[in-house]
This record gives sequence, C-alpha cells and structure tokens, in this order.
Amino acid sequence: MNLHGTMRINQAGHLEIGGCDTVELARQFGTPLYVMDEALLRENCRAYVESFQKHYPNAEVIYASKVFSTMAMCRLVAEEGMGLDVVSGGELYTALASGFPANRIYFHGNNKSPEELEMALEARVGRYVVDNFSELDLLNELARQRKTKAKILIRVSPGIDAHTHHYIKTGMIDSKFGLAIANGQALMGAEKALGMKNLEFKGIHCHIGSQIFDLNSYKEAAATMMAFVKEIKTKTGYACEELNLGGGLGIYYTEGDSPQPIGELVALMTKTVREAATANNLPLPKIIVEPGRSIVGEAGVTLYTVGSVKDIPGIRKYVAVDGGMTDNPRPALYQAKYEAALANKMNVPGEETVSIAGKCCESGDMLIWDIELPPTVPGDILVVTSTGAYNYSMASNYNRNRRPAVVFACGGKAELVVRRESYEDLIRNDLVPERMQNKVACLA
Repeated sequence: MNLHGTMRINQAGHLEIGGCDTVELARQFGTPLYVMDEALLRENCRAYVESFQKHYPNAEVIYASKVFSTMAMCRLVAEEGMGLDVVSGGELYTALASGFPANRIYFHGNNKSPEELEMALEARVGRYVVDNFSELDLLNELARQRKTKAKILIRVSPGIDAHTHHYIKTGMIDSKFGLAIANGQALMGAEKALGMKNLEFKGIHCHIGSQIFDLNSYKEAAATMMAFVKEIKTKTGYACEELNLGGGLGIYYTEGDSPQPIGELVALMTKTVREAATANNLPLPKIIVEPGRSIVGEAGVTLYTVGSVKDIPGIRKYVAVDGGMTDNPRPALYQAKYEAALANKMNVPGEETVSIAGKCCESGDMLIWDIELPPTVPGDILVVTSTGAYNYSMASNYNRNRRPAVVFACGGKAELVVRRESYEDLIRNDLVPERMQNKVACLA
C-alpha cells in the first residue's frame, strides 16, 4: 500500500493518519468510517493556489464540491482562498449554510431547475456555467423577473479525447454536457448570450474528463479553447474575459497510476494560454480551474471491520467487510481499482490472496478482487486508500444501510465533521397512510 500525506506506521504496527491511530479511530467512531487527512487537503489546495500565483496571478482556483461536499470542507476551501463549484441546489445550500461567500460560488449543471436557479439568484452567486440554449432562456427570464443580471460562462465541448473511462469523459462532441465547438452550436450560444439583456457573458468553460494523467490533453484543450476565444472575437467583437479550463487531474489509486505534479499542470496550461493570446493578439483572460479529485482523493481513506471470511478451496477466499457499494459504488460503476491493507497489521507481510466483499445483497458488491493480505480474521480493521473523492458524495442507503461518519484527522486529533446516520434517520421521511394505520385495504 502506498503511504502518502501524513500516513505512517506507528510502534504498535498500526496505520496512523494525521497523528491518529486508525485502529483507535475505528473503535471510537465505528466503521465504516471515512477519514480525511486535513493537512494533505490543505497542502493540495495550496499547491494549486501558489502555482497560479507564481505562473499566472490573474486566476482563480475553485473546488469542485461534487467530489466531497460537507460544511466543514466548504469552510476549509474558503480558508484556503479558493472559490467553490456547485452542481445542485443541495450543494449550493450546503455551501451557503457553511457561510461560504456567495460571490465566489460557480453554479454548474446540465439541467438546473427553475427552483435551483431562483435559489442561486436570491443568494447572488458569482457565476452561472450555462450548459445549453434552454438554460440561457430560462436564466435570462428569471433574472429579468428579479430585475438583475446574471454573470455567465458558457460550457462548451472542445472535442478532446482525454483517454479515460468513457463514463467520465465529458469533453467530446457527443456528450450530455455543453455546446460543441465543432458543429457551431457553441458560437451560436455565445452570440445568443451577448444579445440577452439580463445575462452578462463573461467567457467560456470546458471540462474534458476525470482521472487524466496525460498533460497533453490539457494543452490541447487550452489551445482549442483559445482558438474559440479568437473565433468569438472575430465573429462578435467580444473578447472573453474569463476562461475556465475545468479539472480532472488524475490521482494515485493503484500501482501503475502516474499522477502528474500540480505545478506542472499549471505551468503547461498558463504557457499555452499566454502563447495563444500573443499569437492571436488577444487580451489575457482570467484563468479558472476546478480541481476536485486531486485535492481530496488521496487525502481520504475508508476503515472497515472484517466480518465473515469464506474460503472456497481451490477457487477463492472472500473477506467480507461491514460496508461496500453503499459507501463506495465506484468499483461497481466504473470497475475502479483500489489498494488496501490491514490497519492493525501493517508490519505483517501478505501471505494470502483474498477478495474483499461488501455486505450488500448484490453479487457485484465487491470492493477489491485478488489482493495480498496478512492472515485475515474477523475483527481486523481493513483500510482502503484514496477514497476521498466520490465515495461519501455517492454513498447510499441501499439495503437500508446507514451512511458512515466522516472525521478530519490533524495534529493527533480527529474531529467529527459528519455524524453516522442512525436507524431513526433512515425512517425520518417515511409516512404510513392513515388507512393503513386503521388496517383498511386499498380497493381496486
């Protein structure tokens, strides 16, 4: 297992994160448990902010909260001087409830409802990333009713293949997101926005995908977007003030992954934009980026307690844990791969090949196939690494399992930032019709 951030093995042979013994964390807070390395979270935020300060000061780093959204995380992002990307009314509500400055919020999404847009207009969020023609019309009308102007970026599809899983590619022409440059729809969107009285067109946005290791994909995207900036200027006379190049930088999950340094990404992006602006006599736009996974992914782990162990001689040994696809659906969704270890046996060598099974009533609820672990028995604490992104945020109550707690670990102290759901929470919104209470059947 790859140790990173503040991870270390203590004298007891246990895994520590943020100076906290993870075996003790499992005992204190229960399992499954998400543990976030707060120092690493802040280190990653600062790597982005400081790299842009060095290479291109007219920039803003905004955290893509869809990967991990809690009030504490919003507070941390604000403290690190970053903006925030939200994609739903729920994420917006979380940000506002945390006290995050509304003028630093960017509202994304391919199907924002009228209610969500009205909520954002009421809060006076900083930017709307408009996805399609329908949204242009809707937002313009809602802003007119409120006698205000909404500042927008138009999301465009640059047609870049980021060489990642097809479910997390977003920059291709055939995509649910954005208006394509290649077929002229993106230019039509820009022209339409410039003519709308209650919208202020600030620039363009793209996001080419997630878990990207090849920085040339970003170089190609930046060059394509700057060429489109030139086309908008040529056709309309308007020079885009803002250029949002999205996020998607890859992280380490398993051996073979080769994440690239944040500083190298920033240097390449900014160099490409500068060169294109000079070559085409364009003003330098403000650059915006939206990192998410590369900030929180490796900073998070999940702790589980081993339950049953089933050995099928000559076939496979299954080790079942007290979580699974309810707290990490990514293996089922994308065939995502992870590394793991026994947090209470970090110095014990792996002696057997096992597969980690979840507890859900689904044959596909497998967290890891064929991993080398020390002899594993019920009660051991399994730690799965790099679970900070898209695990808590995609967690569910399937089989009426309770969603886990989340703690931030730092300086030898672990603080609860999300309570574990109770059984009472599971039925909080359930209702029983009065006729059922009176034992009256529904008559067909």
